Amino acid sequence: MHKKNYILLIAFFFSLIAFPQDMNEGDKVRIKGSVKGKENYEPISNVEVSTNRGVFTITDGLGEFVIDTYIGDILIFQSPDFDTVRYRINSDEDIVLQVENYTSSNYKERKIIGNSSPYKIGLDSAQYYKKISIEKSIDFVAQSIASIGPRGNKKELAKALTILGQIYIYHKQYDLAITNIQDALVANKTSPTTILLGQAFLLNKNYKEAEETFRPLLDVKKMIPFQKIELYEGLGDVYKAQGNLEKSLSFYREGLKVAEKNQVSPKVIDLNSKVAAAFAASDRNIEAQDYYDNSLSLSKKQTPQRAIQEGDKVADFYNQASRFNDEIELRKQTLKELEQLPSKVVGKPKSILGADSITSQRINYKIAKAYISQDKLTEAIPFLERSIIEADKEDDLVVQKDATRKLSEVYRYKGDFEKAFENYQKYGTIVDTFYFRKEQEISRLARLNRDIAAKQNRISSLEQERQLSQSKYSLAVTEQQLFEENNKRQKWLIYSLLFGMFLLGIAAFFYYRSNNQQKLANNLLALKSLRTQMNPHFIFNALNSVNNYIAKSDERSANRFLSEFSVLMRTVLENSEEDFIPLTRELELLELYIKLEHSRFPDKFDYEVQIDSNVDVAAFEIPPMLLQPYIENSIWHGLRYKEVKGFLKIEVRQLTQSLLQIEIKDNGIGRKKSAELKTQNQKKQRSKGMGNIKKRIAILNDMYQNKVEVGISDLYEDKTGTKVVLKLKKD
Repeated sequence: MHKKNYILLIAFFFSLIAFPQDMNEGDKVRIKGSVKGKENYEPISNVEVSTNRGVFTITDGLGEFVIDTYIGDILIFQSPDFDTVRYRINSDEDIVLQVENYTSSNYKERKIIGNSSPYKIGLDSAQYYKKISIEKSIDFVAQSIASIGPRGNKKELAKALTILGQIYIYHKQYDLAITNIQDALVANKTSPTTILLGQAFLLNKNYKEAEETFRPLLDVKKMIPFQKIELYEGLGDVYKAQGNLEKSLSFYREGLKVAEKNQVSPKVIDLNSKVAAAFAASDRNIEAQDYYDNSLSLSKKQTPQRAIQEGDKVADFYNQASRFNDEIELRKQTLKELEQLPSKVVGKPKSILGADSITSQRINYKIAKAYISQDKLTEAIPFLERSIIEADKEDDLVVQKDATRKLSEVYRYKGDFEKAFENYQKYGTIVDTFYFRKEQEISRLARLNRDIAAKQNRISSLEQERQLSQSKYSLAVTEQQLFEENNKRQKWLIYSLLFGMFLLGIAAFFYYRSNNQQKLANNLLALKSLRTQMNPHFIFNALNSVNNYIAKSDERSANRFLSEFSVLMRTVLENSEEDFIPLTRELELLELYIKLEHSRFPDKFDYEVQIDSNVDVAAFEIPPMLLQPYIENSIWHGLRYKEVKGFLKIEVRQLTQSLLQIEIKDNGIGRKKSAELKTQNQKKQRSKGMGNIKKRIAILNDMYQNKVEVGISDLYEDKTGTKVVLKLKKD
């Protein structure tokens, strides 16, 4: 240990000389952040972000910014869309500013700030037209990418492609969205863009790819709360879609915790609703009701549209649970709330091919269906008629068609065949119109897809040209830099070699001196340790196992077993020269040994290594291979002869701050029965092996003042099972 300290001290000294640091800049930080609408997370571009020192920047098309400042400075956010906000910098964490009651309509084609570039103007325009016209949005993204130039900033390209992916997601062009978001990640990999890719995979029902995209982000430590919420929600959606409802609930709840802790109200509502849906899918309706009550209650504190959307989800839950009276009551309440809104449509615009909006005609139709499910046909008729009238007024052929057919069926059930026939004729007329409109929309979508493909090809060609130009430019720059820096590299190489030789000389000197002082004691303990580390019959049986695998043509298993066995042997030999090794290394070695034995006797025992959570494993050291003979005895003499499958358990507990206890327990045949089964030769080997262990412990305790204590006893009163208790003191 002393020689390592000397080497580290000298290395640190020379590093201070060679690489001085400017401690005056210690409080300077680079802040990354974004500005978004609180309710809909709409990015807000062209927000002026400045500091009290005069540093200035503006948010880009994704509402993001980067600014250099100092701890304790004040960030100032200014925009015509909201009141000025001031924020004191306390750390280098990312910042998200959420603006209440902000929608894209707040900045209808407003004048762009004078110093905005064509790139930012293009992205702002693309965001504005995203919900209005997909063609215009794509055109503006293409203009933005073209303005970057062939050697443009990769981060700017990534942002443009990310916005293009968002546009495609909104218009349900998921394959194109995935392609562009992947290109964005190639240009600049960020957590928000990776989450967006996972969401696109999820929407496209590529659940495996979505999981593979989301999973690595769990290891990212520095992630803003909203991104964590989206990550947990995305994984919950993936596992729900795959039918793994327990995992889905686990991730939904993790996301809910983060949302509640950071008061992200819309996500709190969403995740309560999704937890409820997962419970409902598991037929756990009581838990589902609790979470739906939460989501419904919280949504009423948001906008009326949000309350209507959540009410519709809860009403659908009541329908699935056959609680038709509750469903009818809630839908009638939702209908009243919807009628009080300026617009009676909540959700996305209606479409012949996909109608997913919440309208009064749809609610009336669902109320009628609930009455029909209860055989209350008379009560259902007024709601069906009202649904038909409103659908006709709103030109909603989908609802008009379904409601007319349902009304015909109701009259037929009631025995009024004249009205049933009359409505059925109307239904036929509506169906003809519906399919005519559907063909028109299919034709329109086909033309739209051709236009989108052409625009996407244009963007792809721009990207290919940019990559080719960038490659040529990079090659030229690289050649010039290589020529100019060749001398510098040679000098640094010489200096590094000289410095390395100096450190090597110092290390060799201290190693030689320390080695001479401790050589005698280390050799004594190493020789005794080597005799007890590996039982020769284990090596012989291990090689037999390899031979069996080869005989069975199981080359993969043989290679794997031999590879792991060689790692174990190499580790044992490396540790044999040390008095003590870290307990963590010893436990790793034991787990590898047990794994090898288990692969040989998988039908004889299972095992578990349990380390108490409060154990400071790194603080303890242990003589190498002290525990292995006891584990080997448990397997070979206790568990191997057991008629049923046995169990080996290793428990590590910290009794006091300086005392650690390790228990090795097996439910094998016990010491008494094992002794009866042994041959005379095995008894000699056993006695010699345990005798060497006792001598080794005695030597260790003599040298290190009673550091190790071992006790062996029967595990059960009937003399079966064995328990070895080893107590280890910390220096």
